[in-house]
Amino acid sequence: MDMLKQRIREEATVVSAGVLKLDSLLNHGVDPVLTMELGKEFARRFAERPITKVITIESSGIPVAFATALTLGVPLVFARRKKTLLNEPDAYCERVPSFTKGIVTDLLVSRHLLGPEDSVLFIDDIIANGDAARGLLKIIEQSGARLEGIGIVLEKSFQAGGKALRELGFQVESLVKIASLEGNEITFAED
Repeated sequence: MDMLKQRIREEATVVSAGVLKLDSLLNHGVDPVLTMELGKEFARRFAERPITKVITIESSGIPVAFATALTLGVPLVFARRKKTLLNEPDAYCERVPSFTKGIVTDLLVSRHLLGPEDSVLFIDDIIANGDAARGLLKIIEQSGARLEGIGIVLEKSFQAGGKALRELGFQVESLVKIASLEGNEITFAED
């Protein structure tokens, strides 16, 4: 998506050879117009799939997943990263490391929100190593739901996450792929 690439060129900051800061676009601030365009693009790419719910991970994935769910006309479910007093004691749960946070967290989804009757589209903001994505895939599998596809706003194609998901046989649609962040330069992959 050219619009997204241009915004990344203008607003992203390379923190290191493995980390890209996207605060004004995805991770701290949200541009509603851009976010709706991203959601429409994912809805277009997965329009032929029988999707009953969109699922994502708290918190940066929520805006784009919401825009996608709204466009598709289906509910949104997001995996929480923290246990609260209101969590079901038997919620689906997977422990996953976070690349950017440098910690291990739990992903939690209430059992009444996801089940065998669901065909889900997983939308996320960024994929690096894919640890969180694999954790959510385990939750989807535990629930008996069918995964219809995976939409990623930004894939760091120099890291293994997106490739690993494709090798598992999933349709993975990345709106933008970054081939390198070396030398503080953003190099986009050619599709």
